[in-house]
Amino acid sequence: MKKLFATIIVASTAAVGFAATPLWMRDVKISPDGSQIAFCYKGDIYKVASTGGPAVRLTSHDSYESVPVWSPDGKQIAFASDRYGNNDVFIMNADGGSAVRLTTKSGGEVPEAFSPDGKYVYFSANNQKPAASALFPDVLLELYKVPATGGRQEQALPTPAECLSFAKDGSMFVYQDRKGYEDVWRKHHTSSVTRDIWAYDTETGKHTNLTAHAGEDLCPALSADGSTVYFLSERNGGSMNVYSMPLANPAALTKISDFSTHPVRFLSVADNGTMCYTYDGAIYTQLNGEKPALVDIDIVRDDVDLPSSLSFTNGATSASVSPDGKQVAFTVRGNVFVTSVEYGTTKQITNTVEGEADVDFGADNRSLVYASERNGHWGLYTARIKRSDDLNFPNATLIDEQPLLADSLADRQNPKFSPDGKEVAFIEDECRLMVVNVATKAVRQVTDGSEWFMGGFNYAWSPDGKWFSLEIIGNGHDPYSDVAIVKADGSEKPVNLTGSGYFSSQPRWVLDGNAVLFLTDRYGMRSHASWGSLNDVMLVFMNKDAYDKFRLSKEDYELQKELEKEQKKNAEKADADKKKGKKKDDKKADKKEEKKDIDVQLDGIEDRIVRITPNSSEIADAIVDADGESLYYLSAFEEGYDLWKLDLRKKSTECLKKLDTSSAQFDVQKDGKCIFILGSRIMQKLTVASDKMERISYKAEMKMDLAKEREYMFDHVCRQEARHFYRTDMHGVDWPMMTAAYRKFLPHINNNADFAELLSEMLGELNVSHTGGRYRAGARGEATANLGLFYDLSYEGKGVKIDEVIAGGPFDNASSKVKKGCIIEKINGQEISADTDFYALLAGLTGEKVLISLSDSGKQWDEVVKPISDGACGALLYRRWIKQRAADVDRWSNGRLGYVHIESMDDNSFRTVYSDVLGKYNKKEGIVIDTRFNGGGRLHEDIEILFSGTKYLTQVYRGREACDMPSRRWNKPSIMVQGEANYSNAHGTPWVYKHMRLGKLVGAPVPGTMTSVWWERLQDSSLIFGTPVIGYRTAEGNYLENSQLEPDIYVLNSPEDAANGLDAQLKAAVDELLRELDAKK
Repeated sequence: MKKLFATIIVASTAAVGFAATPLWMRDVKISPDGSQIAFCYKGDIYKVASTGGPAVRLTSHDSYESVPVWSPDGKQIAFASDRYGNNDVFIMNADGGSAVRLTTKSGGEVPEAFSPDGKYVYFSANNQKPAASALFPDVLLELYKVPATGGRQEQALPTPAECLSFAKDGSMFVYQDRKGYEDVWRKHHTSSVTRDIWAYDTETGKHTNLTAHAGEDLCPALSADGSTVYFLSERNGGSMNVYSMPLANPAALTKISDFSTHPVRFLSVADNGTMCYTYDGAIYTQLNGEKPALVDIDIVRDDVDLPSSLSFTNGATSASVSPDGKQVAFTVRGNVFVTSVEYGTTKQITNTVEGEADVDFGADNRSLVYASERNGHWGLYTARIKRSDDLNFPNATLIDEQPLLADSLADRQNPKFSPDGKEVAFIEDECRLMVVNVATKAVRQVTDGSEWFMGGFNYAWSPDGKWFSLEIIGNGHDPYSDVAIVKADGSEKPVNLTGSGYFSSQPRWVLDGNAVLFLTDRYGMRSHASWGSLNDVMLVFMNKDAYDKFRLSKEDYELQKELEKEQKKNAEKADADKKKGKKKDDKKADKKEEKKDIDVQLDGIEDRIVRITPNSSEIADAIVDADGESLYYLSAFEEGYDLWKLDLRKKSTECLKKLDTSSAQFDVQKDGKCIFILGSRIMQKLTVASDKMERISYKAEMKMDLAKEREYMFDHVCRQEARHFYRTDMHGVDWPMMTAAYRKFLPHINNNADFAELLSEMLGELNVSHTGGRYRAGARGEATANLGLFYDLSYEGKGVKIDEVIAGGPFDNASSKVKKGCIIEKINGQEISADTDFYALLAGLTGEKVLISLSDSGKQWDEVVKPISDGACGALLYRRWIKQRAADVDRWSNGRLGYVHIESMDDNSFRTVYSDVLGKYNKKEGIVIDTRFNGGGRLHEDIEILFSGTKYLTQVYRGREACDMPSRRWNKPSIMVQGEANYSNAHGTPWVYKHMRLGKLVGAPVPGTMTSVWWERLQDSSLIFGTPVIGYRTAEGNYLENSQLEPDIYVLNSPEDAANGLDAQLKAAVDELLRELDAKK
């Protein structure tokens, strides 16, 4: 096989193309006659003879093209393209040429197949479930068809149906289903969420499951005579391979291919029986009974991997202010920059593809320290202005970078200069606080890492350089952190200052080191999950003198200030007289004597902790000014964070500046005269004396070799998984071997969509939930506005027929005459014919006034509305779905039972459930708890407490029963509904419910997905990946991950029932709970 080479022959004006054998070919599809293969490579669509040879590039647009499907006659190809900002379906001649856009809705559409007569293109999209269905809104896709010549789309199925393969007469097709949230590239898992192969009868509407296998079954392809289904499957612990089964006897399986280690992908079958698929990035063909044949392909491209020019005016990921307040150092896209506070002149300090982070300024205003992940480890580096004539970094001509600690013995991150600049503190292996002497490189340990687990922690030097404040997990109660102090020489263990079961975090020294400020959620609104509580700002005073001074009244404080001012004046006069007769060396000694160490009095320190914010709120950061008179804090009372000021003497608060920004941090120049707000979206300078705010602008420009950056990010992901995966055995995977096997594809990837898919394929080898790569492109194109209506999907006349007005939507108002059966004839004066794709008329109109022309029974009128977004409509549809389920439970139980759905395992969802259970349903005999389609969070403990009540008292007033006790728990029977789409903590919550014997589980088995994840954003911020970092182990030593939770009563919702409005799982839960209640009578 030829190897890819990157030698480019440069002529006088242009680069000459070169031929190479490609790898990482995706979305492979053989033509119906078996003569050609369409595939995707580097974001474009190609075709090649099925015998191999030079490939022909069919698309060359800047956009990303994918998923080609052939028309039955092989003359056309439909495909997906994001050239308008999101995936739409396009069609073009199989020989190339201009493509025609077939779909226009901004939700994202992907083609699945042509109809057997070639007149329609079937595609998947998330547009609208039928009004009468019981399907959960806005999660899984529906199947549609659109004329191959363009026009209005029709819904073919309201349930997911992917990878369609039709019988020649169109009487049926086979497809793969989709049941839940799991990453589609995950491998080797066996659970209820894995995909199955189904047959659909287009005449009767009947769905038949052909596999019902615990592992993955994918990519069905019917033989030309319709008797055999070829498909991909993982069975008997092996890799994904090709199998076949007779349609009439699906149990009679035949294994056709026998690959190991990696999965076979993208199976298709030609009419002549030729199978086509990929393995390990290459394309193979195979006839039944014969060995696979590698398709040798040459591709000629004129790619020239020149460095890309990037420019950033926001997006900083760390920042530090110089002690004189004139410069701000920051990192963006993995490089260090410094900008002038006053002039905005910006200088690039590092120029690497590897990531730099955690930049900090030295005491001399001419030094920086930062962490960089070079040579496979995080090391510490310094940068200094080399020429004495250069006064600052932004205008420096020569900058000297040197490694400070950059060996491969450990990972070293989050460096901070000591106040005198002679030492640098850092965190080693994410848990130990260490210090290195800049001159001698001698290293000492301050903490041993026993009180932290992973990810690093916040810490700060004291002003005298003798102490650190830091976060610890002080009492074995992760993730709830405490605030501690520890001697900088490492001679003693940390002293826990808070010892609380709440979160205490973000310590910083204030008041010249006489106090440590920190945040805590101890007094805020309690979060019914592991995050989300409101915070307060606290001060813990190091000594009684500082504490007593802080507690003075405004009057006494002013008197004290006057007294100290007078005393200082007298002392300075006496000192001046004293120094007149002293020698130079004596004066130096006096200067040293002036530096006072912080007086740390540990006795009684727990009594010197003070809450200083009057109201709890969501706080990003806080700082006290140098005089100790004002607290500045960033609080999100409304939407984003705003700057607030609290007068610590008058106890008055005011919003200084509406910032409406994302989270940010404070930094302060050494003399305390200016405070800086540093964040990814905002950098501002606050002059304390006047409260004047000034914006800090920068323009960080760089050249980036994107291919080399992808190599670095790939290696970073591999290392992070090895560092943090929740089990050290990596689920039995030889991780170095596996990562090397995927690394070879990097030269064949030139875009983030393919790169994220590569990460997902590699991470999928670990057979674990909560992982994979994700690519989030920035907002592009015009979003389709939503009118808040259900449409009659069977209507074929002019205009659009309304099936239902969604409660809370644009037409749900007293003045509107719109109702079921009305026809939308025009949108903004544009007539809607029977074949008009009316979604195109709503492009970019969200929130705008739109004229809708309607008719009903011969009457015509206009209404003006402001359409909403799909997201806003999704929230309305969710409320509608909840009300429908509650009404069904009430009807089926004759009013005896209540119904709650836990939308997410978070605080807001719990408060809704708590309110309903102990409010409107308090007098019901039982509760049905629905956990289906819940993506997780952390709520299992709260749900267990809420539904574990056992009546022990009754409150009675003069013989009248007023309330049962406990009054904050449900004391009556309950039952829980679960399904295949439960994920993460929506696996853990039903598990706890069953383990604690609170009630029965009804529905489908829940996949074993109970881990906690760290979703990390890469230095290219459009990319994220997941690492499951925490597992949950039973008393018997078994992890919940990959341990499927079986229901007590097994019920599946069939596609037909759900589409027709029947929720069989919910009905079974109601019947069972009523049976239990009746049995107790």
